[in-house]
Amino acid sequence: QVQLVESGGGLVQAGGSLRLSCAASGRSFSSYALGWFRQAAGKEREFVATIGRVARSRIYADSVKGRFTISRDNAKNTLYLEMNSLKPEDTAAYYCAAGAYRTTPSAYDYWGQGTQVTVSS
Repeated sequence: QVQLVESGGGLVQAGGSLRLSCAASGRSFSSYALGWFRQAAGKEREFVATIGRVARSRIYADSVKGRFTISRDNAKNTLYLEMNSLKPEDTAAYYCAAGAYRTTPSAYDYWGQGTQVTVSS
């Protein structure tokens, strides 16, 4: 079992930055690939980024490529998402997840409760 808790969301103006964190507890944090997903009101959950178990590989959604950076610190059991040049369309609840190195939500076994990011224009 892995428990995940996100933090760092908030209200920011367009063009601003936020850093999300996802603290994990439980066993075998480094055994899982980790991902960030987001869900805007009335829309389906969508892939944002994923990082491999030892952080040698990453995949980003086209919509965030060049603006967002995913990273992990296995010693601290923490996943991060650095978000720069934020746009109003980035407004959503952001979720971290642990599972396989994939871009689909069904590949992930464990999920956090989400943290809200709101970008004002």
